[in-house]
Amino acid sequence: MSNSNKAAIIIPARYNSSRLNGKPLLEVNDKPIIQYVYERALKVKNIDIVVVATDDERIYKKCIEFGANVEMTDDTHQSGSDRIGEVAKRHSDYKYIINLQGDEPLINVEDVQKIVDVIKNETCEMATLVRMTCDETEINNPNVVKCVFNKDDFAIYFSRSRIPFERNLDIAKYYAHIGVYAYKREALFNIINTNQTMLEKTEGLEQLRALDLGFKIKVIKTLNKTIGIDTIEDFNNFKELNKI
Repeated sequence: MSNSNKAAIIIPARYNSSRLNGKPLLEVNDKPIIQYVYERALKVKNIDIVVVATDDERIYKKCIEFGANVEMTDDTHQSGSDRIGEVAKRHSDYKYIINLQGDEPLINVEDVQKIVDVIKNETCEMATLVRMTCDETEINNPNVVKCVFNKDDFAIYFSRSRIPFERNLDIAKYYAHIGVYAYKREALFNIINTNQTMLEKTEGLEQLRALDLGFKIKVIKTLNKTIGIDTIEDFNNFKELNKI
């Protein structure tokens, strides 16, 4: 009997990037970034399949070379959710869908495992990761998204601003968002079939559309800091960490 409740990790990987074109194909020790991500994804337990979703023939061919499952997607998608949604739509047996960014080669396997377990076993539509930070540079950096959540660890808001605002000093804790998501299938399709909301357009954060729809996003805290490859400096840092 086939499994109609599969858990799938889908890795969106596009070629064009405003800050670092072709980053999934940049190589360290003769291995492209996308392969590092794929190999980490394969180590996550209770996952039925790992798939790369790309809009570019070069990425597609490279994935075939190193033995990955890979599917082509439309090149007009505005977000990673839209891209993974196109793949999930082709597979009606994907019930739990994990969006693992194609530029996160150091993502912690145990952290991904935690959000898989949560989305399978808890009453939430989505799950994601945060880590506490005391770094003032990070807290004030609009490229580091901050998250506030309630006492039950459900997200209240995500912002590029410093939240919460410190009216009273030495009380607040700050959490940086790590852009890995787990979705129940119905939630993913509700999100991608809904127009962008005012909050999403304002902050440039697609998870705010889910909050606008009233979805419960479970937040899992981690101590692990990952390195996303957004700039050439990020890539050089990753290269330094992987010197043979």
